[in-house]
Amino acid sequence: MPRPIQATIHPEALRANLARVRTLSGDARVWGVVKANAYGHGVEHAFLGLRAVDGFALLDLEEAQRLRALDWRGPILLLEGVFETRDLELCSRLGLWHVVHCEEQIDMLALHKTHAPHRIFLKMNSGMNRLGLRPAAYRSAWTRLNALPQVEEITHMTHFSDADGPLGVAHQVRTFEAATHDLPGERSLSNSAAILRHVGDAAMSADWVRPGIAVYGSSPDFPEHDAGHWGLLPAMTLAAQVIAVQHLQAGDTVGYGSSFSAPGPMRIGIVACGYADGYPRHCPTGTPVLVQGLRTRTLGRVSMDMIAVDLTELPEAGFGSEVTLWGRAASGQVLSIDEVARAGGTVGYELMCGLSARVPVQVDPAA
Repeated sequence: MPRPIQATIHPEALRANLARVRTLSGDARVWGVVKANAYGHGVEHAFLGLRAVDGFALLDLEEAQRLRALDWRGPILLLEGVFETRDLELCSRLGLWHVVHCEEQIDMLALHKTHAPHRIFLKMNSGMNRLGLRPAAYRSAWTRLNALPQVEEITHMTHFSDADGPLGVAHQVRTFEAATHDLPGERSLSNSAAILRHVGDAAMSADWVRPGIAVYGSSPDFPEHDAGHWGLLPAMTLAAQVIAVQHLQAGDTVGYGSSFSAPGPMRIGIVACGYADGYPRHCPTGTPVLVQGLRTRTLGRVSMDMIAVDLTELPEAGFGSEVTLWGRAASGQVLSIDEVARAGGTVGYELMCGLSARVPVQVDPAA
C-alpha cells in the first residue's frame, strides 16, 4: 500500500472561484494565471477547472507548450517575456503573447524575423520596482515598439505592490494614467487583491485582469480577510492518515527537541506528513489541523515525515483516521491553507507551490 498521503485538486472550486472573479471584474477579460505549475496544482489539473478563462498567463515556455498540448488555442501570455532572442521563434510558432519590460527585449524583437507580428504587453514600473520601464522611459519604448513591423498590438500593463494593504493602488494608478492617458491600446491592471478589494473603482477599469491566488481559493489579504469572506473555495486539499497512536502521561515529551511536554494524560496521533511533503517545518504546537473533520492542533516539532496531533478530545479518532492538513475534509469542513501558512510564518502561496513531488496528486473524483 502507498504511504497514506494525498493531494486532491478540486476543479469545481476553480470554476466557482473563476466565476466569482468574473462577477467582480465587470466586462474585463480574465487571464488565468498558471505560473509555477499552476501554483503547485499542476497545469493539466488546473486546466480542467479554468478552461473558461479568456487566456492563460504564465512564465515558462515549457508550461505554454503543455497548454497547447491540451488543445488550448486561446491566448497565452508570458508574464516575464522572453529571455533570449531565439525564444521569440517559439512565441511565433505557438502564437504566444509576451510582456516587454526592458529595452533589451525590444532589441530582441527588432532582430526577430517573423511572418506573423506579435501581441505585446508593455509593462510599466509604476512603483513595484521589479520589472517594467520607468514612466519617464515608457512613452519612448512604446513609440519604438509601435514602429516595429514585428509588433501587431501593444497593451499597457502594470503591477500593484500594495493592493492587499492600506497603502492601496491609487498612487500607482495615477502614475500609470499620467504616462499612458493618450496612448492607444488595451490596459491590464488588477491582480487578485485589486480585483477583490477595489471592485467598483472606476479608475481600475481595464480590458484584462490577472487573478492568481484568488482562483486557487486563498485570500490575498489574509488575515484581514479570509477566503470565505471573499466567497472563495479551496482548490487543493492535502490529506493524510494517522499511522500510530501514543498515550502520554504528565511530563512526557513529543518529537525532536522535546519542545512539547504533556501537562497531563494525553492521547496523540502520528500523521504521515512532514516537511519533506511540503508541510511547513516551522509550524509550532497549536497549528490547526482537522481529524475526521474535527478541529484539533499539532504538537511538537514537524519532522521530515511525520507530525503529531492532539487526539485527547477526539476519542473516536485513531489508527487510519483521516487528517486534513489544509483544504476540505471528506465531511465538508474546511481548513484554510492561509491559517496553516500563518502559523508557519509564511503565506498560502508558498504552501501551494511547495507541495513535494513525492506527494501523489489526484483530481477530485467527484468533480
